[in-house]
Amino acid sequence: MQRLGLIAGNGKFPLLVLDAARAAGYEVVVVAIKEEAFPEIEDHGAASVHWLSLGDLSKLIETFKREGVRRAIMAGQVKHKQIFSAIRPDWRLAKLLLSLTTRNTDSLLGAVAKVLAEEGIELENSTGLLEPLLVKPGVSTRRAPSEEERKNIEYGRAVARQLARHDIGQTVVIADAACVAVEAMEGTDATIERAGQIMSSLRGAASTLSRALTVVKIAKPNQDMRFDVPVIGVKTIEVMQSAGATCLALDAAKCLLLDGEKVLEAANAAGIAIVADLAEL
Repeated sequence: MQRLGLIAGNGKFPLLVLDAARAAGYEVVVVAIKEEAFPEIEDHGAASVHWLSLGDLSKLIETFKREGVRRAIMAGQVKHKQIFSAIRPDWRLAKLLLSLTTRNTDSLLGAVAKVLAEEGIELENSTGLLEPLLVKPGVSTRRAPSEEERKNIEYGRAVARQLARHDIGQTVVIADAACVAVEAMEGTDATIERAGQIMSSLRGAASTLSRALTVVKIAKPNQDMRFDVPVIGVKTIEVMQSAGATCLALDAAKCLLLDGEKVLEAANAAGIAIVADLAEL
Protein backbone atom coordinates (compact mmCIF):
# COMPACT_ATOMS: atom_id res chain seq x y z
CA MET A 1 0.00 0.00 0.00
CA GLN A 2 1.33 3.44 -0.95
CA ARG A 3 2.11 5.95 1.76
CA LEU A 4 1.05 9.59 1.59
CA GLY A 5 2.12 12.34 3.95
CA LEU A 6 -0.36 14.95 5.16
CA ILE A 7 0.75 18.24 6.70
CA ALA A 8 -2.37 19.29 8.58
CA GLY A 9 -3.26 22.87 9.44
CA ASN A 10 -6.58 24.01 10.88
CA GLY A 11 -10.14 23.53 9.69
CA LYS A 12 -11.89 20.55 8.10
CA PHE A 13 -9.78 20.55 4.94
CA PRO A 14 -7.14 18.12 6.35
CA LEU A 15 -9.85 15.79 7.65
CA LEU A 16 -11.48 15.63 4.22
CA VAL A 17 -8.13 14.99 2.53
CA LEU A 18 -7.32 12.23 5.03
CA ASP A 19 -10.68 10.52 4.49
CA ALA A 20 -10.39 10.80 0.69
CA ALA A 21 -6.80 9.49 0.70
CA ARG A 22 -7.76 6.46 2.78
CA ALA A 23 -10.73 5.80 0.48
CA ALA A 24 -8.28 5.89 -2.45
CA GLY A 25 -6.17 3.21 -0.79
CA TYR A 26 -3.35 5.24 0.77
CA GLU A 27 -1.77 4.76 4.17
CA VAL A 28 -1.65 8.31 5.49
CA VAL A 29 1.10 9.61 7.75
CA VAL A 30 -0.07 12.85 9.36
CA VAL A 31 2.13 15.64 10.65
CA ALA A 32 -0.35 17.77 12.59
CA ILE A 33 0.67 21.37 13.34
CA LYS A 34 0.27 21.80 17.12
CA GLU A 35 -0.73 25.46 16.81
CA GLU A 36 -3.39 24.80 14.18
CA ALA A 37 -4.70 21.25 13.60
CA PHE A 38 -7.97 20.00 15.08
CA PRO A 39 -7.61 17.22 17.73
CA GLU A 40 -10.07 15.01 15.79
CA ILE A 41 -7.36 14.37 13.19
CA GLU A 42 -6.47 11.52 15.58
CA ASP A 43 -9.83 9.83 14.92
CA HIS A 44 -9.77 9.49 11.11
CA GLY A 45 -7.78 6.30 10.66
CA ALA A 46 -4.32 7.63 9.81
CA ALA A 47 -1.44 5.14 9.87
CA SER A 48 0.22 7.50 12.37
CA VAL A 49 -0.18 11.06 13.66
CA HIS A 50 2.80 13.16 14.74
CA TRP A 51 2.20 16.48 16.52
CA LEU A 52 4.90 19.00 15.66
CA SER A 53 5.28 22.72 16.23
CA LEU A 54 5.05 25.09 13.29
CA GLY A 55 8.76 25.77 13.71
CA ASP A 56 9.87 22.12 13.48
CA LEU A 57 10.72 21.89 9.78
CA SER A 58 13.66 19.52 10.35
CA LYS A 59 11.53 17.18 12.51
CA LEU A 60 8.84 17.18 9.81
CA ILE A 61 11.36 16.04 7.21
CA GLU A 62 12.87 13.45 9.56
CA THR A 63 9.39 12.09 10.40
CA PHE A 64 8.39 11.64 6.77
CA LYS A 65 11.72 10.00 5.91
CA ARG A 66 11.46 7.61 8.87
CA GLU A 67 7.89 6.72 7.84
CA GLY A 68 8.84 6.12 4.20
CA VAL A 69 6.87 9.10 2.86
CA ARG A 70 7.97 10.46 -0.53
CA ARG A 71 4.75 12.26 -1.53
CA ALA A 72 2.80 14.67 0.66
CA ILE A 73 -0.13 17.06 0.69
CA MET A 74 -0.35 20.31 2.63
CA ALA A 75 -3.95 20.98 3.69
CA GLY A 76 -5.61 23.37 6.10
CA GLN A 77 -4.87 26.95 6.97
CA VAL A 78 -1.75 28.02 8.79
CA LYS A 79 -2.44 31.62 9.75
CA HIS A 80 0.23 33.85 8.24
CA LYS A 81 0.56 35.80 11.48
CA GLN A 82 1.34 32.55 13.37
CA ILE A 83 4.56 32.18 11.43
CA PHE A 84 5.83 35.49 12.76
CA SER A 85 4.44 35.13 16.29
CA ALA A 86 5.96 33.36 19.29
CA ILE A 87 6.99 30.12 17.54
CA ARG A 88 10.62 29.12 17.81
CA PRO A 89 11.90 28.18 14.34
CA ASP A 90 14.49 25.42 14.17
CA TRP A 91 17.75 26.09 12.33
CA ARG A 92 16.35 24.99 8.98
CA LEU A 93 13.23 27.18 9.15
CA ALA A 94 15.24 30.12 10.54
CA LYS A 95 17.65 29.83 7.63
CA LEU A 96 14.72 29.68 5.20
CA LEU A 97 13.04 32.77 6.72
CA LEU A 98 16.27 34.75 6.55
CA SER A 99 16.70 33.83 2.87
CA LEU A 100 13.33 35.31 1.83
CA THR A 101 13.33 38.69 0.11
CA THR A 102 9.57 38.97 0.73
CA ARG A 103 7.66 37.21 3.49
CA ASN A 104 4.32 36.68 1.82
CA THR A 105 2.50 33.35 1.71
CA ASP A 106 3.66 32.31 -1.75
CA SER A 107 7.30 33.01 -0.97
CA LEU A 108 7.25 31.18 2.34
CA LEU A 109 5.29 28.09 1.30
CA GLY A 110 7.09 27.93 -2.02
CA ALA A 111 10.40 27.88 -0.16
CA VAL A 112 9.16 25.12 2.18
CA ALA A 113 8.05 23.10 -0.86
CA LYS A 114 11.50 23.53 -2.39
CA VAL A 115 13.23 22.33 0.80
CA LEU A 116 10.96 19.27 0.93
CA ALA A 117 11.68 18.49 -2.72
CA GLU A 118 15.42 18.71 -2.08
CA GLU A 119 14.92 16.08 0.62
CA GLY A 120 13.01 13.78 -1.76
CA ILE A 121 9.48 14.69 -0.60
CA GLU A 122 7.23 16.06 -3.34
CA LEU A 123 4.24 18.22 -2.45
CA GLU A 124 1.17 17.38 -4.52
CA ASN A 125 -1.99 19.25 -5.51
CA SER A 126 -4.00 19.70 -2.30
CA THR A 127 -7.33 19.46 -4.13
CA GLY A 128 -6.47 16.41 -6.24
CA LEU A 129 -8.50 14.06 -4.02
CA LEU A 130 -11.36 16.53 -3.57
CA GLU A 131 -12.24 17.58 -7.13
CA PRO A 132 -16.04 17.26 -6.53
CA LEU A 133 -15.83 19.97 -3.86
CA LEU A 134 -14.35 22.60 -6.18
CA VAL A 135 -17.00 25.24 -6.83
CA LYS A 136 -18.55 25.06 -10.30
CA PRO A 137 -19.23 28.01 -12.63
CA GLY A 138 -22.53 29.82 -12.27
CA VAL A 139 -25.00 30.46 -9.45
CA SER A 140 -24.93 27.72 -6.79
CA THR A 141 -27.74 29.02 -4.58
CA ARG A 142 -31.48 29.50 -5.08
CA ARG A 143 -31.02 33.26 -5.29
CA ALA A 144 -28.87 34.86 -7.98
CA PRO A 145 -26.99 38.12 -7.29
CA SER A 146 -28.99 41.30 -7.73
CA GLU A 147 -27.95 44.03 -10.15
CA GLU A 148 -26.36 45.97 -7.28
CA GLU A 149 -24.48 42.86 -6.11
CA ARG A 150 -23.27 42.23 -9.66
CA LYS A 151 -21.80 45.72 -9.75
CA ASN A 152 -20.10 45.05 -6.42
CA ILE A 153 -18.68 41.78 -7.78
CA GLU A 154 -17.29 43.45 -10.87
CA TYR A 155 -15.59 46.15 -8.83
CA GLY A 156 -14.49 43.70 -6.11
CA ARG A 157 -12.85 41.38 -8.62
CA ALA A 158 -10.83 44.27 -10.06
CA VAL A 159 -9.62 45.26 -6.58
CA ALA A 160 -8.97 41.67 -5.47
CA ARG A 161 -6.92 40.91 -8.60
CA GLN A 162 -4.55 43.73 -7.73
CA LEU A 163 -4.19 42.53 -4.13
CA ALA A 164 -3.68 38.91 -5.15
CA ARG A 165 -1.05 39.89 -7.68
CA HIS A 166 1.08 41.10 -4.76
CA ASP A 167 0.03 38.16 -2.51
CA ILE A 168 -1.49 40.53 0.06
CA GLY A 169 -4.82 38.77 0.42
CA GLN A 170 -7.55 37.07 -1.58
CA THR A 171 -10.73 38.58 -0.13
CA VAL A 172 -12.34 42.00 -0.39
CA VAL A 173 -15.67 43.21 1.00
CA ILE A 174 -17.64 45.73 -1.05
CA ALA A 175 -20.70 47.94 -0.47
CA ASP A 176 -22.12 50.17 -3.22
CA ALA A 177 -18.95 49.76 -5.30
CA ALA A 178 -16.88 51.03 -2.35
CA CYS A 179 -14.18 48.87 -0.77
CA VAL A 180 -15.04 48.39 2.91
CA ALA A 181 -12.32 45.89 3.90
CA VAL A 182 -9.40 44.00 2.35
CA GLU A 183 -7.74 40.85 3.65
CA ALA A 184 -4.15 40.82 4.86
CA MET A 185 -2.76 38.43 7.51
CA GLU A 186 -6.00 38.02 9.47
CA GLY A 187 -7.85 35.64 7.12
CA THR A 188 -11.19 35.71 5.32
CA ASP A 189 -13.60 35.40 8.26
CA ALA A 190 -11.85 38.12 10.28
CA THR A 191 -11.94 40.41 7.23
CA ILE A 192 -15.69 39.92 6.86
CA GLU A 193 -16.21 40.52 10.59
CA ARG A 194 -14.22 43.76 10.36
CA ALA A 195 -16.33 44.90 7.40
CA GLY A 196 -19.47 44.24 9.43
CA GLN A 197 -18.07 46.30 12.32
CA ILE A 198 -17.26 49.18 9.98
CA MET A 199 -20.78 49.14 8.58
CA SER A 200 -22.23 48.98 12.10
CA SER A 201 -20.29 52.11 13.02
CA LEU A 202 -22.02 53.92 10.15
CA ARG A 203 -25.55 53.04 11.24
CA GLY A 204 -25.82 56.01 13.54
CA ALA A 205 -24.37 58.36 10.93
CA ALA A 206 -25.73 59.76 7.70
CA SER A 207 -24.15 57.14 5.42
CA THR A 208 -24.90 56.93 1.72
CA LEU A 209 -23.59 53.34 1.50
CA SER A 210 -25.96 50.40 1.15
CA ARG A 211 -25.90 48.21 4.24
CA ALA A 212 -25.66 45.02 2.14
CA LEU A 213 -22.10 43.72 1.78
CA THR A 214 -20.71 41.64 -1.07
CA VAL A 215 -17.74 39.35 -0.38
CA VAL A 216 -15.37 38.56 -3.24
CA LYS A 217 -12.80 35.79 -2.73
CA ILE A 218 -10.51 34.91 -5.62
CA ALA A 219 -7.58 32.68 -6.46
CA LYS A 220 -4.16 34.20 -7.03
CA PRO A 221 -2.82 34.63 -10.55
CA ASN A 222 -1.26 31.27 -11.43
CA GLN A 223 -2.64 29.84 -8.18
CA ASP A 224 -0.39 27.04 -6.90
CA MET A 225 -2.91 24.34 -6.04
CA ARG A 226 -0.41 22.65 -3.73
CA PHE A 227 -1.07 25.16 -0.96
CA ASP A 228 -3.06 28.20 0.18
CA VAL A 229 -6.08 27.23 -1.93
CA PRO A 230 -9.17 29.42 -1.26
CA VAL A 231 -11.71 27.56 0.90
CA ILE A 232 -15.22 28.31 2.12
CA GLY A 233 -17.03 26.50 4.92
CA VAL A 234 -20.27 26.87 6.83
CA LYS A 235 -18.56 29.16 9.35
CA THR A 236 -17.84 31.69 6.60
CA ILE A 237 -21.54 31.78 5.71
CA GLU A 238 -22.40 32.29 9.38
CA VAL A 239 -19.88 35.14 9.65
CA MET A 240 -21.31 36.72 6.49
CA GLN A 241 -24.85 36.58 7.86
CA SER A 242 -23.74 38.16 11.14
CA ALA A 243 -21.88 40.93 9.26
CA GLY A 244 -24.79 41.71 6.95
CA ALA A 245 -23.21 40.28 3.79
CA THR A 246 -25.70 39.09 1.18
CA CYS A 247 -23.54 37.82 -1.67
CA LEU A 248 -20.39 35.71 -2.11
CA ALA A 249 -18.42 35.64 -5.37
CA LEU A 250 -15.75 32.99 -5.98
CA ASP A 251 -13.41 31.71 -8.69
CA ALA A 252 -14.81 28.56 -10.28
CA ALA A 253 -12.61 25.43 -10.14
CA LYS A 254 -10.16 27.25 -7.83
CA CYS A 255 -12.09 27.38 -4.54
CA LEU A 256 -13.21 24.50 -2.31
CA LEU A 257 -16.63 24.36 -0.66
CA LEU A 258 -15.41 22.34 2.32
CA ASP A 259 -18.81 21.35 3.66
CA GLY A 260 -20.33 20.79 0.22
CA GLU A 261 -24.11 20.92 0.30
CA LYS A 262 -24.13 22.23 3.88
CA VAL A 263 -22.57 25.49 2.67
CA LEU A 264 -25.33 25.91 0.09
CA GLU A 265 -28.04 24.99 2.60
CA ALA A 266 -26.72 27.58 5.05
CA ALA A 267 -26.49 30.22 2.31
CA ASN A 268 -30.03 29.51 1.09
CA ALA A 269 -31.38 29.70 4.65
CA ALA A 270 -29.66 33.08 5.10
CA GLY A 271 -30.74 34.43 1.69
CA ILE A 272 -27.11 34.70 0.58
CA ALA A 273 -26.30 34.37 -3.12
CA ILE A 274 -23.19 32.39 -4.15
CA VAL A 275 -21.84 32.76 -7.68
CA ALA A 276 -18.61 31.60 -9.32
CA ASP A 277 -16.94 32.72 -12.50
CA LEU A 278 -13.95 31.21 -14.26
CA ALA A 279 -10.78 32.93 -13.09
CA GLU A 280 -9.12 35.38 -15.44
CA LEU A 281 -5.78 34.22 -16.80
